[in-house]
Amino acid sequence: MNLFQNIQFFLLNIILLFSFVNCQNIPNPRYQQTSSLIGNRLYFFGGDLSPTDHNNDSATNVTNEVWYLDLSGSFNTATPPWNKDIGMPIGYNLGASCVRPIDNSVFLVGGRMYIPNTANINLGFSPVYLFNSNISLWTNPYIISFNSSFKMRNEIQPVIDNYGKIYTFGGTNGTDLNASNVDYNDMSILDTTSMTWSTLPISANTPPPYLSYTATLIPTGIIVYIGGYVSRSAIIYQYELVSMYEIQTFNTKNYTWSTKVASGATIGPRIGHSAVLTQYGDIIIYGGGAMLNDSTIPATPYVAKLDTSTWMWSIPNVSQINSPQLSDHSAALYGDYIIIAFGQIPSMSSISYSFLSNNLYILDIKNYTWITLFNPNQSTSNQTPTPNKSPTNQTPPPNKSPTNQPSPPNNNHLNNDLFIGIGIGAGIVLLGVFSVVGFLLYKRKKQNQFIPTPGTTDRNNMMN
Repeated sequence: MNLFQNIQFFLLNIILLFSFVNCQNIPNPRYQQTSSLIGNRLYFFGGDLSPTDHNNDSATNVTNEVWYLDLSGSFNTATPPWNKDIGMPIGYNLGASCVRPIDNSVFLVGGRMYIPNTANINLGFSPVYLFNSNISLWTNPYIISFNSSFKMRNEIQPVIDNYGKIYTFGGTNGTDLNASNVDYNDMSILDTTSMTWSTLPISANTPPPYLSYTATLIPTGIIVYIGGYVSRSAIIYQYELVSMYEIQTFNTKNYTWSTKVASGATIGPRIGHSAVLTQYGDIIIYGGGAMLNDSTIPATPYVAKLDTSTWMWSIPNVSQINSPQLSDHSAALYGDYIIIAFGQIPSMSSISYSFLSNNLYILDIKNYTWITLFNPNQSTSNQTPTPNKSPTNQTPPPNKSPTNQPSPPNNNHLNNDLFIGIGIGAGIVLLGVFSVVGFLLYKRKKQNQFIPTPGTTDRNNMMN
């Protein structure tokens, strides 16, 4: 191996080393996690890492990891600005998180909770955990009058109002490990200002047990429940998908239920989908699976919009370029961007194998195109909402938090940038040094080479 080959081999190792270190700050593929938007940070909590262990029998499958995306600057979706925060006290999946408006605290509600690094479910865990993102601190709040039947309640989607009340409907205590489970159709309310729990009595208009649905609180104080599956029988495991035209609503002002009959475009039933509320009061749903016992069939259409003033469905003309198909993912609206992450890819999965993703996708709802370059300065529309659809919880504008509290400094991101910068600088310096040394050695070698000339007496170089 000559000198230049040695130099090339050395520089290649340096590049691979820095690439390996940089890749350590990328989360593994997962699904069934939950997420919350806090100012310019989109947080992701927990999730299932295994594509095959659907019963979560293995110790490390359900993670307690916490990751967040920094949305304060531009980035390419191929290299998103991932940052890892302190882990949760529990391994967690199939639950949900809500952000309290007054202080940006995150409440982790329900879900399947595991002792970290084991496959053991601990019913002694609290059903609610509190996360202070400013100081990366998890606490276990004391809740007055807690309903013990809510423990391990999963496949739920709580929502929180402007007064800090969290509303959670239905769900199941099934864990895939217990021989029997109970499905619920009660409405639980947690007042996060007084830490008081209440469970409403079941009325004649209360829907049957709902699971794996989406819940969206619209400006009128109505919670809209879309999709999922329902238990209409006392017999265990007798489920059916909910029609997308049968929409249950709950009024948070007078605690009453009603059913809205939707119309419009043809929208297939689904589970494992997501829903976001636009600044105009429309609900956009994305993704999901079309079958209860077959995760390989994606729901159709993959993107649909519900007008909550007319209860009419429509199908946006979504660009097929970079178009993903996911279920059990996370989605959040930031300005005019729907940011989608993680999840299962139905078209690449089988009955026994879930093909998981750690990719990031962004849908621009101004023109329904999938973009690869995120620019926070272009993520808020200049249009003004119509008066009858002005939201009470607007998506925070870019580079501003929804409260007056400043976002905590992004130390992890700064450290990553510094490390990468040092690595690149060191690589350039080493490349320059080896290039100079190599050139000098090469020049010296050329000078020492024997060049035959007339009168040469070296018999090894004389002509025969």
